Formats: sequence, C-alpha cells, structure tokens
Amino acid sequence: MALSGKFLQYILEQLSKAGGVFARAMILYFRGKVIGGIYDNRLLIKPVRAARELLPDVPEATPHDGAKPMLLIKNIWDRQLLKQLFEAAYDELPERKKNNTAQKARPDESGWAFLCRPVTPLTRLRYIYR
Repeated sequence: MALSGKFLQYILEQLSKAGGVFARAMILYFRGKVIGGIYDNRLLIKPVRAARELLPDVPEATPHDGAKPMLLIKNIWDRQLLKQLFEAAYDELPERKKNNTAQKARPDESGWAFLCRPVTPLTRLRYIYR
C-alpha cells in the first residue's frame, strides 16, 4: 500500500473546507468517525447510502485483497463535492469503537492469576521476597 505524502496532503487540503478531517496512517477520520482511507494514492470512502445517492455512478474498489469494496472517488479536485459527500455520509457512519483495554481490571497478585503470568526474573524476586 504505497501512500504518497504529497497525495495525502493534497487530499487533506481539499477537505479542509469540511472541517474536522484528519488522517492516521492511511485512514481518514471525519469528526471522529472513520469515513474511508487513502490506499495506493486513491481516495476510498465507506459505501453508505447517502454517498451512493449523491454519486450514483461512482465505481467500487477494494483497498487490498479480501477487503470489503469501497467507493472510489475520482473527482478529488472538487472541494464542494467532497464537502457535501463527507457531510452527507457522516450521519450513517458507525460510531468509533472505544478501546477498553485500559479499563479492564487487572487481577490481583494473589491466587491463580499471579501464577499464570509468565515468570521473569523480576516477578520471581517479587514472589520470593514477599
């Protein structure tokens, strides 16, 4: 998945009118929701109903083998169309999933949970000198 930094900057500049657009690696976020991405210097967005209604003749493309098809946006030079497209698709986009790994309760150091952890020299010393 080759991604040109110049192409990414161009896309973000074109979407600056919409506001709230940013990218992480090759994924595009719009107001906190994943809307699409830039794959092989192509702008692909999720195939939501509003986007299909706004651009009925847009072709589909897959970002990589085995991926779900997405809408290939070819007219990236039209800022007004991109703004309309992103705003129309926003309401239908799923909410971003929360990462709950930091909130999971860690098992206490007594009982089987402690014995099932991998033993390192530091944990061995902690266990011996309690």
